Amino acid sequence: MEKGGQTSRSRTFRTPILRTVLIWALIAIALAVPVAVAAMSPLLAWREPIYILACFAGIIGLALLFLQPLMIGGYLPGVPARLRNTLHALIGFLVLASVLIHVGGLYITSPPDVMDALFLRSPTPFSIWGVMAMWAVLTTALLAAFRSRWRLPNLIWRAAHASLAIVIVAGTVAHALLIEGTMGTLSKIALCALVLAATFKVIADRRTWSVVFRRRHAGR
Repeated sequence: MEKGGQTSRSRTFRTPILRTVLIWALIAIALAVPVAVAAMSPLLAWREPIYILACFAGIIGLALLFLQPLMIGGYLPGVPARLRNTLHALIGFLVLASVLIHVGGLYITSPPDVMDALFLRSPTPFSIWGVMAMWAVLTTALLAAFRSRWRLPNLIWRAAHASLAIVIVAGTVAHALLIEGTMGTLSKIALCALVLAATFKVIADRRTWSVVFRRRHAGR
């Protein structure tokens, strides 16, 4: 009887561990494959190191946009709830850094193209989407940095953060899909689909908009 009970407890103990390992393995594959495919791209041949760095900063930024909603939504097993906000903020900082490196590296290699994109004069549609996502990232970082000083109510912060997240994700995904760069077509489409699914999943689960509308209606 005791042996059977020990076996049952052992299986119960192992099952969550196996589930955690499987989930993290799938996430690692989803993040690593697009980077690996891009690393083997023939378009990188004879390119300057700064250009390659800028390209991979953009790819890593896109990958982080998949990890970001999973973190704050509590979908990642093994991550304590008390650490989610801290890690969410850290990933947000890494997204900001990847954007700055991406844009800065491209500016060093081709200033006219980047200036045309920033001033919305570029004839390439993907540039407009990229610039839109960039400004949304910068705005989010600004609001997060001065949230306490400006005493933003939690309701306004959640609504603004969710709105900017949608702009960031939509702009980044459109930018990635429209540009013919170092990322492989299938891996790029798969990663973009995961980013969209994760983002809208966490927004729906956290019921950001229903809370905003309910509070506004109650205040009338």
